[in-house]
Amino acid sequence: MSDRPLSGIRVVESVQGPLAMIGRYLADLGAVVDRFASEPDASAEAVVANAGKRVHTGNLGSPEAATAIERAQIVVADRASGADLAALRRARPGLITMTVSDFGEDGPLAEWRATGPVLHALSAVLSRSGIRGREPLLPPGDLAYQCAAPQAVFALLGALYRALSGGKGAHFDFAALDGAVQGLDPGFGINGSATMGKPVGLLLRDRPRAGFQYPIMRCADGYVRICLLAKRQWRGMFRWMGEPAQFASPDFDRTSHRYASADLLPHIAGFFADRLRADLEREGQDYGVPIASVLTLGEFLDSDHAAVREAVTTLADGTRLPNGFLTIDGDRMGPLPIAEGAEFPAVAGAALLAPFGDLKVLDLGVIVVGAEGARLLGDLGADVIKIESQAFPDGSRQSYLEHGMSVSFAAGHRNKRSLGIDLRSTEGRALFLDMVRQADVVCSNFKPGTMEKLGLGEADLRAINPRIVLSESSAFGDTGPWSGRMGYGPLVRASTGLTLAWRYPDDPLSFSDSITVYPDHVAGRICAIGVAALLIRRLRTGLGGVAKVAQSEVMIGHFAADVVRGTPAGGAATDWPWAAYRAAGDDEWCVITVESDADWARLCETIGYGEGLAFDSAAKRLAARREIDTAIDAWLAGRSRHAAAETLQAAGIAAAPMLRLSELPDFPYYVERGFYRIEDHPWLQEDVFGDAYVVKTADLPAPTLRPAPLSGEQSEEVIADWLGIDAAGIGTLKDKAILEPLAELTRQQAEAHMASDEPVTATGRWK
Repeated sequence: MSDRPLSGIRVVESVQGPLAMIGRYLADLGAVVDRFASEPDASAEAVVANAGKRVHTGNLGSPEAATAIERAQIVVADRASGADLAALRRARPGLITMTVSDFGEDGPLAEWRATGPVLHALSAVLSRSGIRGREPLLPPGDLAYQCAAPQAVFALLGALYRALSGGKGAHFDFAALDGAVQGLDPGFGINGSATMGKPVGLLLRDRPRAGFQYPIMRCADGYVRICLLAKRQWRGMFRWMGEPAQFASPDFDRTSHRYASADLLPHIAGFFADRLRADLEREGQDYGVPIASVLTLGEFLDSDHAAVREAVTTLADGTRLPNGFLTIDGDRMGPLPIAEGAEFPAVAGAALLAPFGDLKVLDLGVIVVGAEGARLLGDLGADVIKIESQAFPDGSRQSYLEHGMSVSFAAGHRNKRSLGIDLRSTEGRALFLDMVRQADVVCSNFKPGTMEKLGLGEADLRAINPRIVLSESSAFGDTGPWSGRMGYGPLVRASTGLTLAWRYPDDPLSFSDSITVYPDHVAGRICAIGVAALLIRRLRTGLGGVAKVAQSEVMIGHFAADVVRGTPAGGAATDWPWAAYRAAGDDEWCVITVESDADWARLCETIGYGEGLAFDSAAKRLAARREIDTAIDAWLAGRSRHAAAETLQAAGIAAAPMLRLSELPDFPYYVERGFYRIEDHPWLQEDVFGDAYVVKTADLPAPTLRPAPLSGEQSEEVIADWLGIDAAGIGTLKDKAILEPLAELTRQQAEAHMASDEPVTATGRWK
């Protein structure tokens, strides 16, 4: 068993509801977490959130809590706790505190109530969930809160690293809505399909059309999904089908041509129809075709892969539970038997301005997960070097602009410098290893085994720098029979039960997860959590370590309550109303959610539905869904989504207008909290929107404003800064094509774009 990174750290937590998962992450990483709650909670959600914590009955004002707080480095509390966190920090300036709420300590929505659907509505996730022509479809489970919690955890660990390094503590105002916007599928972050491939300002008001991306097809024993993105993948599919003449044209090498074909998908469907899922998976992988069976959550948990990975554990009372979200040095960071643990030793160091301001990071990450993990470190001050190659460009460099910059790339790679280097050459690898000797962190998210093939595997890097912290992410992990599978998010969602859960109840073929980018963003945050935790351990031990994240295990962790209950992922509604309802206007919707009999009574009074009081239990309301929906529809018919939500929230009912991506920057909540920052990027005519803080605080510096680089833009500068190589030496590296500086053609293309009068192509807003 490895030394858990937060061993010796003490946390006091008093948070009710799903954000109690904040403390669970810290407990999994080895912290002693003392939880204080006024009443016991035996729900499946509480079992998940409180695993590994020491649970006490009482509030933060009790003598027992006072003793625990006196020893703690972190205190996390919600409003109901009644804690005076400011007073605690006045007494102990090194303490880190966090207030947890749905909408922040103040602001226009501070008194509103939230549920998962409310957060989906206000984050614009709901507006693009479902199928064109139908009502918006609530995402399954509790994804909004589950994706929000890691954002809070990363902020706490960044502040803890600073405090342990000689700095002061910090106070955070964490809002669940902020975390959901950042961690689930941010429309203004780095996005694959969050904007459906279109400028935010030009998105259709409706949902995406069915089956447009990552098609799902019937086979003899269920469904499979394919992801034909690259030319080589299509060519593999073509050979697998026996090279049918009607698809032999080179035009089919282009994704756009394949999408436009009326005959291709039906032909593939016919090819799959009478074959078994397992056979299709095996044959498809032999031909290099990204393919996955569409499984239930239970099928994944019972798979040989999950068994080898020890992805599920059993608690002392027999409860079956997903076994944590990451591994450290090969050991799973799942719930531990509760132990007292030693105190974290005092660390001598210089106080930092930014939490990670003393760190050097080498970022080999690609696409969304790779972008996010290292970018978060850069937002907290680290010098992040994005390693690039002209032969193998980051897939996110594919852009509507020839010079490889886009609003999406700019948002995902801010606060990084780009170093172009040929890692396939002996001299290029040697140069990179020289940088590893200087580095604190190396991040990557390649298919397992890729770094080893380059001669840059874990053993190689740790041999030359025992203090190095390594972060790796993959689809299914680096061990187990599925570790070699091609790891696109849609395939992982299909394999873990989410795809089957994300359907309209009345239409089994209405798969609606294809345009979401999940769990990429939240997995990137969990990667950053692993890095931060290992950096904290390094303060104690002087040694680095390896944190690994499997996206499949992030997903099952988010449906852990369903695992405890033994139900399918997402489950069915347990009360009603719990849906989006049409309001006045063109495709306008208002989410309304009821969590208790008291909520229902208030709703009936508010909408004038006296006869509805007879439905005085959740079971009765579920049976009367049609009558309830009719009454709500009648009340909403003449009301705008905003007016309806405000009226309902004033009555204490969790409701919200459904927002679209283009509405977020000007919505009063985000304006008041200063959530979005607009960046004038030197190589884009359009505005770049980014979140202005990791978690809202006045105690840590806001993210710096270094814009995302063009490929190789700082190659010479980085080599000089890190290795002290002079101009002559840099010239030799360039002559040998070992160092790849910014290509002159790329610079010319970027300058031409800035001088042009091109139409708006990204956000719909000019500088």
